[in-house]
Amino acid sequence: MGAPFVEITHSEEFSASHRLHNARWTAAKNRRIYGICNNLHGHNYAVQVTVRGTLDSSSGMVMNLTDLMTAMRARLIDPVDHKSLDRDVPFLRGKVTTAENVVVAFWTELEPALRKFKTCRLHRIRLYESRNNFVDYLGPDPSI
Repeated sequence: MGAPFVEITHSEEFSASHRLHNARWTAAKNRRIYGICNNLHGHNYAVQVTVRGTLDSSSGMVMNLTDLMTAMRARLIDPVDHKSLDRDVPFLRGKVTTAENVVVAFWTELEPALRKFKTCRLHRIRLYESRNNFVDYLGPDPSI
């Protein structure tokens, strides 16, 4: 029997403002599609990152959670916390900052930093925009 396959998750929180607005649309269409979210507003977000892999027989870990926390803070939290997602975050520039677009951009930012950990891979990023609303992204090829 092979090594056990396990998922681990680390959570972080951040606060940020944004405005849902598509520059290619008219003001009326933006208001119709995005409603009050077309106005500048903010959220207290929570983000959960899950990696999955086999247990290392010597450490007993899939990945050290401190390493995951450090990567999340450097690549995701520090660039967005108490910022305008639309104006202040280079990796979101030019995107409509829906939770869906943000979580996909988070994957693109974080996944390269996790490649060096050979026993695991990024499995899921879950972004809570509010207590009741969240988005999951399983990567560009969720079948692997």
